[in-house]
Amino acid sequence: PVFYPFNSAAGDTINPAADDGSSSVVRLLSPFRFFGRTYQQIYVNNNGHLTFNQSSSQYVPYSFPYGGQDVIAGLWTDLDNRARGVVSYHQYTNGSVLTRATLDINNHFPNLTFSASWVFVATWDKVPYYALTNTETSFQVVLISGSSFSFILMNYGDIAVTGHPVEAGYDTENSTDYFMIPGSVNGSFISNLKNSSNVNVPGRWAFRVDGGPKSSQDVIGLQVKLSSFSDLTQSGNIQIVLQQIKQELVKFGLPGSIELKLRKIQKTKP
Repeated sequence: PVFYPFNSAAGDTINPAADDGSSSVVRLLSPFRFFGRTYQQIYVNNNGHLTFNQSSSQYVPYSFPYGGQDVIAGLWTDLDNRARGVVSYHQYTNGSVLTRATLDINNHFPNLTFSASWVFVATWDKVPYYALTNTETSFQVVLISGSSFSFILMNYGDIAVTGHPVEAGYDTENSTDYFMIPGSVNGSFISNLKNSSNVNVPGRWAFRVDGGPKSSQDVIGLQVKLSSFSDLTQSGNIQIVLQQIKQELVKFGLPGSIELKLRKIQKTKP
């Protein structure tokens, strides 16, 4: 299972059951660095996203890149935990969760030598969509830090399809760094999140988010082989492919601010 321990059995703090509600301000036991800014507090919003400076009752997600604030969206949409479902969170500074986080990050980012010193787990467990109390969505956002490194894990369980606007990924204050999980803005696709991944673990997406060292190179050459020419020629697929390539490069140490542009599409015979 990709989920970290959660709910009352893990000693979680439970969010109030309130439509468009949020946790109170959560003072972090260790500072969290997010693309160059360091935070001492966070808010867990019932509508599936984390914010740092203030809580958010926004139930329609911004379309990344939007800017305006740093935001981490596990699954930002119109959720309602009044009838059922639990939104909860917990911080760890020692124990088996740190051991697990250390192992996970070193598996997902094998070129780094990492040791977790702090983990924050936010969980949305079987939370329905607004006005659709027979639906369930289950996912987690896990913040992990140690030394100068910061990471996010997004873990996905069963997620119902919806007609509500949805989005998963992250954005920054000036959108200098952002990422949208491919397909996550499509309410009919999001049930597939539990089978998707950028680290070859179904249901998990992993990101390094401290900002990393800035590269001295401005231009990077890259060749990509695709299974079908239509992967690039179909509308919208180019940006999805470029996002996937960017995240692979960021995983291996390049700054999240890099921009990828497609210079040429050439069809070759096998």
